[in-house]
Amino acid sequence: MLISVIMVFTTLLCSMVAGILFAFAVVVMPGLKRLNDGEFLCAFIAIDDVIQNKQFLFMLVWIGSIFSLVFASVLGSASFEPMGQSLIYSALIIFILGVQLPTILVNIPLNNYIQSLNVEGLTDSAKRSARSNFESRWVLWNRIRAFFAINVTVILLVLLFCY
Repeated sequence: MLISVIMVFTTLLCSMVAGILFAFAVVVMPGLKRLNDGEFLCAFIAIDDVIQNKQFLFMLVWIGSIFSLVFASVLGSASFEPMGQSLIYSALIIFILGVQLPTILVNIPLNNYIQSLNVEGLTDSAKRSARSNFESRWVLWNRIRAFFAINVTVILLVLLFCY
C-alpha cells in the first residue's frame, strides 16, 4: 500500500517537472525568442528570479521529485518484481543523469550568468553577445532535460499501471 501511494506521488511530481521543462521548451523560450536582445535578457532574468528566490511551490515540486523518486526506488527494490525494480532504477538513473545533472552543470550556471548582467548598462552589441552565449545552449539542454523527464514519467506510469 505504501509503495502505491509513493508511486502516485512520485509520478505526479516527476510529471510536473516534465511539464515545466516541456512548457519552457514549447512556449516560454519560443515566446521569448521573439523579443529583442535586451527584452529577452530582462524577461528571462525576471522569470529566473522567481525560481532563484526559492519560489516555494516550484522548489517543493523540483526537490520533492528527487527525494520522492529516491524513496520510491528504495521501496521498489523490496516491493517490485525484477522487471519493476529495473524500471524504477532506470527511472531514477535517467532522472538524475538526464534531468538533474544537466540542470546543475549547464542550466543553473547559464541562469547565474544571465542574472549577473546589468542589462541596462550593456551596449546593444554586448546584449546580443550575452544572448548568443546563453540562448541556444540553454534551449538545447532544456529540450534534453524535457525529453528525459518525459521518459521518466512514462516509465513511472508503466510501473503504476503494470506492476
